[in-house]
Amino acid sequence: MKRTKRAVALAAVATAAALALSACSSDNQPNPSDSPTAQNITLWLAGGDTPDSLRDWLKSEYNSRTGGVLTIEEQAWGDLVTKLTTSLPDANNTPDVVELGNTQSPTFTNVGAFSDISDLYTELGGANLLQSFVAAGAVDGKNYALPYYFGSRYMFYRKDIYAAAGVAQPTTLEEFNQAVLRLTQVNPNGIADFSGFFIGGQDWRNGISWIFANGGDLAQKENGQWVMTLSDPNTIKGLQQLQDIFQNASKAPSTAKDESPWLYINDSDSTTDKAADGTETDLPTSLAAATIMAPGWAHWSIGDLVTVDGKPARQWNDDVFGVFALPGADGQPAPVFAGGSNIGVSAASRNQEGARELLRIIFSADYQRMLGEQGLGPANSLYVDSLGSDQFAQALIASAANSKLTPAAPGWAGIEGSKLMEEFFSKIAQGGDVVALAAEYDDVLTPMLNQR
Repeated sequence: MKRTKRAVALAAVATAAALALSACSSDNQPNPSDSPTAQNITLWLAGGDTPDSLRDWLKSEYNSRTGGVLTIEEQAWGDLVTKLTTSLPDANNTPDVVELGNTQSPTFTNVGAFSDISDLYTELGGANLLQSFVAAGAVDGKNYALPYYFGSRYMFYRKDIYAAAGVAQPTTLEEFNQAVLRLTQVNPNGIADFSGFFIGGQDWRNGISWIFANGGDLAQKENGQWVMTLSDPNTIKGLQQLQDIFQNASKAPSTAKDESPWLYINDSDSTTDKAADGTETDLPTSLAAATIMAPGWAHWSIGDLVTVDGKPARQWNDDVFGVFALPGADGQPAPVFAGGSNIGVSAASRNQEGARELLRIIFSADYQRMLGEQGLGPANSLYVDSLGSDQFAQALIASAANSKLTPAAPGWAGIEGSKLMEEFFSKIAQGGDVVALAAEYDDVLTPMLNQR
């Protein structure tokens, strides 16, 4: 009964949010200016991933093309869903163009928060756009949000520890699973609390790679309704493999998420690393790892400790560290969870033409290449060469090749906000009955998937 009440309460929260968004009714319909080329518009960017140089270029280019002024406002990721829920339906306060997380897109597109931009789809890149992101921003075959940039997760490892343990770089998922178990058992440097692979018990964003790699899914659409599929045999197989890693290859706490795993692959205590990258952590300073899974930009926080302008920093050392895409069962890159963002035009915006012109600028070859040069995966596959050719770019491209997203269900953002995925994976990490837990959380999460 307690579990049922929790699910109902969380579903009610998601419903309330959706009802607020559905206020994008005829009273708030766009009223485009008679002079669209002179429209002043506002772009909301999520977090600080888009560098200032790119923001300045967007402002300049928009003004050059239209004569209008582009204002860019940065929104914190943690507050984004709440702010979008209250601002998007309000024509007087809505941003005109919005960046939001790819996993957040379905919740907002399904309630009519964004304008239909299907007529721009081919012009903005069409089939060359990252299709998993396109699907996350589509409803009933129409496009409401398109990919802004992608990031992907891959493996960082200690070449020296692998060599000392006699473990080769794995080429299949089975080899990887066995390699990290072997590394933990051998522990060639005799480090206390050593992990062959450091993965936190609540780290579902990395953990779902084992589900995908075994042919499983988190959810599927059946007869017009979304249904959780944690109990699917392929999903169970992936979860059982992951539980073995949690239990026998990782000393990460069951409460740890996907935050700052690079702290444990470097050669020094966490206090020094906090000073080096500004990251705070309450995990034990004794933890250390031979392998971690993290977004590509983590390489800036991995390496030898050096001093730059009087401050501690990390400098990559090819003799000590390496990278590789998580291999799948067939030896090809495993389908990992793709990070990144989508972008759309608010349905309540009075500046539709100006907003659409900004999309043309964002999806232009010039801007797409600028994204790649900054280490952000371009939405358009024609420009991925702008990422460069170093090992980090190659691992990013390889890991993104088969990447997947969370379900494009209207209620998925509510599920993420509920932290039930963290709870489920933590129980798996602690040795719970995988089959029983999967059935339990299928029951809890399925009603939430369909909340609009």
